[in-house]
Amino acid sequence: MSSAAATLSHLKLKPLARIGLSVAIFLVGAPSVLAQTLPKGVSEITSVEGITEYRLQNGLKVLLMPDASKPTVTVNVTYLVGSRHENYGETGMAHLLEHLMFKGTPKNAKITEEFNRRGMRMNGTTSLDRTNYYELFAASDDNLQWALAMEADRMVNSNIAKKDLDSEMTVVRNEYESGENSPGGVLMKRLQSVAYDWHNYGHSTIGNRSDIENVKIANLQNFYRTYYQPDNAVLLVAGKFDQGKTLSWIATSFGAIAKPTRSLPEFWTSEPTQDGERSFEVRRKGDLQLLMMAYKVPAALHADREAMDFAGSILTGAPHGRLHKQLVETGKVVQVFSTGMGSVDSGLKIIGAVLKKGESLTAAKELLLAGIEDFKKNPPTKEEMDRVKRDSANTYEKILNNHEAIGVGMSEYIAMGDWRYLFKDRDGTELVTSAQVQVAAQHYLVRDNRTVGMFVPEDTPQRAEIPVAPGIATVMQGFSAKANTLSAEVFDPSPANIDARSQHSVVGGVQLTLLPKKTRGETVNVALRLHWGDQASLVGKKHIASFADNLLATGTSKFSRAQLADEFSKLKISGGVYNFQTTRANLTAALALMAHILRDASYPESEFVQLREKSLVGLEASRNEPGSVAGTAMALHFDRYPKGDIRAAESLDDSIASIRAVKLAEIKAFHQQFYGASKAELSIVGDLDVTSTQQAVASAFGDWASRSAYTRLQSQYDEIAPVRQILNTPDKENAYYSSMMNLALNDQHPDYAALQVANYIFGGGSGLNSRLMERLRQKDGLSYGGGSGLSAGSIDAVGSFSISAIAAPQNLSKLENAIQEELARALKDGFSAEELARAKSGLLQQRQQGRSSDASLAGGWNSNLYLHRTWAWSQTLDDKIAALSLEQVNLAFGRHITPAKLSVFMAGDVAKMQAAAK
Repeated sequence: MSSAAATLSHLKLKPLARIGLSVAIFLVGAPSVLAQTLPKGVSEITSVEGITEYRLQNGLKVLLMPDASKPTVTVNVTYLVGSRHENYGETGMAHLLEHLMFKGTPKNAKITEEFNRRGMRMNGTTSLDRTNYYELFAASDDNLQWALAMEADRMVNSNIAKKDLDSEMTVVRNEYESGENSPGGVLMKRLQSVAYDWHNYGHSTIGNRSDIENVKIANLQNFYRTYYQPDNAVLLVAGKFDQGKTLSWIATSFGAIAKPTRSLPEFWTSEPTQDGERSFEVRRKGDLQLLMMAYKVPAALHADREAMDFAGSILTGAPHGRLHKQLVETGKVVQVFSTGMGSVDSGLKIIGAVLKKGESLTAAKELLLAGIEDFKKNPPTKEEMDRVKRDSANTYEKILNNHEAIGVGMSEYIAMGDWRYLFKDRDGTELVTSAQVQVAAQHYLVRDNRTVGMFVPEDTPQRAEIPVAPGIATVMQGFSAKANTLSAEVFDPSPANIDARSQHSVVGGVQLTLLPKKTRGETVNVALRLHWGDQASLVGKKHIASFADNLLATGTSKFSRAQLADEFSKLKISGGVYNFQTTRANLTAALALMAHILRDASYPESEFVQLREKSLVGLEASRNEPGSVAGTAMALHFDRYPKGDIRAAESLDDSIASIRAVKLAEIKAFHQQFYGASKAELSIVGDLDVTSTQQAVASAFGDWASRSAYTRLQSQYDEIAPVRQILNTPDKENAYYSSMMNLALNDQHPDYAALQVANYIFGGGSGLNSRLMERLRQKDGLSYGGGSGLSAGSIDAVGSFSISAIAAPQNLSKLENAIQEELARALKDGFSAEELARAKSGLLQQRQQGRSSDASLAGGWNSNLYLHRTWAWSQTLDDKIAALSLEQVNLAFGRHITPAKLSVFMAGDVAKMQAAAK
């Protein structure tokens, strides 16, 4: 569960993470000829591009999106309530209630156990204007019927009990503390509170610490009874399901809920026009600097909001953005970005920069302002507008081609008041003009509408009046839905079918596997692995190799970085050189482009300098992060490779020194010496023509040889003496626990399947229902997140077992004791038959879901080719898991896991730890 927050990532189009607008919209559609066959109390309302809306008599809206191309289903319930609806003293309550919704009902007392047993991926998220809950699972009548009945049950029957609040409050507080470790997250909270005087957008969704700690259970129960009702919710079911059965189940489960008699609260507070530039500073320990400048903008339904999103993309997008070219490429700042917040009411457009520690924030502010003022005078070019429109169209296309993505992403548009606005939003992007963008920028990007600095008295303020957005009904007038032309085959993801459908050949040094299948949107996924060098030839080249790979797409003999980005967009390529998705029509050209990048990378000096500086800033920023500090210490303790070995661990200072020492000439020399396809695996899954694809691969890679022969780097098991270290990260609100022991284990070991199941039960399964998190989160309320991990080699018998969790520094000792007690209990008493049944069911369903992803299939085939395996190996492992007895699982866990061998590393504010101990 999480609170949705703004990020520092650049948004290339109007973000799909929009949120808001809980108004009633009455949709009018032509009556269906099948209306008489609908369940009693269910009405069909309208249909757009394969999504059909139905309405129940109690007010519930139902969206069905059938798509049999993947054997999965997404169930998503969106409630039109978020942190915007909270009252004084109740900040964070919407998010806290989201957590309590997983605590069960009288009928479904152990919801998280059932998620785990069914292998369901699930979560809930809360933002300013909405809350949603979703489950993604293997398609079956039993899974879907249970999910629908459960969601209907917890809509009105959740316990929302005082005992659950007492334990979950500390978990949410730990999530709050974790957020306090993030410079960007802290700065964003302060930005909201300074930019807004009265509106609830001034409050972060996670809430105020004192409100989280002191909220009364009666307040939560009243909030729940008010907003968690069918007339304030939208149910979406997407994926492979029978529509008739599903509507019948919905009518039975949700239709039994009475129509509410209460009226939803009315909100009337609007933010006054800002009358002067504002300023604030956050002073905390840290290792990087951030600058954010926020401008008030209209609500999301206003046409100017679209224009301002274009402005943000054109100004800050890498590598084309004007500010990126002016400031990042010249080394004046490390990164520029734009983002936004708020949808139902007037929100913020945020433009900012990342700087190295010690550089002038004032100078950076002036540089950003100069770039913005120049943009207001020089409107976007046709090329800039076309690029944003093309990238936007590609993004919408990918979302609509994947029911797993649209199932959750649709929540944001549901919250806007009408789910069809997704399609109108998509179509409207093409209509935005350069003149609209310039006019909007000139109106909103003005001094007295800005929040960055101190309040400055001014006789002639430059104010920006924020216009009222039209209602959704007005916006949707005249909307015409496009015909739905997307289709795909029903693909069986069983290992036997994957093997039977796949075609293998050898092209030069490339082992090639093609799996042709009809996909939604004619998508194709490509995965490439290249092997070169040996232990001796790679000595001292760890960072050189990393730079060589990361700089590949920054320039070639024919294209600049910006031109390559345009080529990716034109060919509908998403991903990187080694793993990407494109479409059937673009596959041949995409393979040729990737081969050109790999073979003819030019390594521009300016790009090298940018990446080096960004890498150094990132490393410096991790210097006092508890997770990074503990992880580095653990890596160094378990490292047994000689200095210079490409696998050897490094301290933070050694990494910084090594990166500073890398020369561009060394990177180019590495490319010349090593890159080639003498030993490679290439797997392509999706809508493809076998003959033309084989020819394209032969043309791209058939004659490309590496000058450095490949020899596999062998790993050797070492018994590492255990240690316990406490590492100080002062002034950090969150702390980190990690422990690990080595295992002489590979995936052919007789105990491998049993250990996988044991780890799933102990800490590796559903995040809320594992043994570990039942104790740390559900029972003791110490940690927001944690778990255990099992690794095993595929060839060498080198593996590990690990445990990690976060907690407040004051609670770290309690957390360590709880972990030790749970591990001891598991080894002494073993696991139960019920736990085994749930784990086997969940793990096997997760493995099946993994095989339903084309990208995973392509990557999996590469691994199988390297290991001389087929997917029959996966079926064998599935069969072993299914046949496991409780005795086998308990014996394997006890045979391999020894608590005394665990090395423990804890990082946090030692002063706070010591104060708690007293």
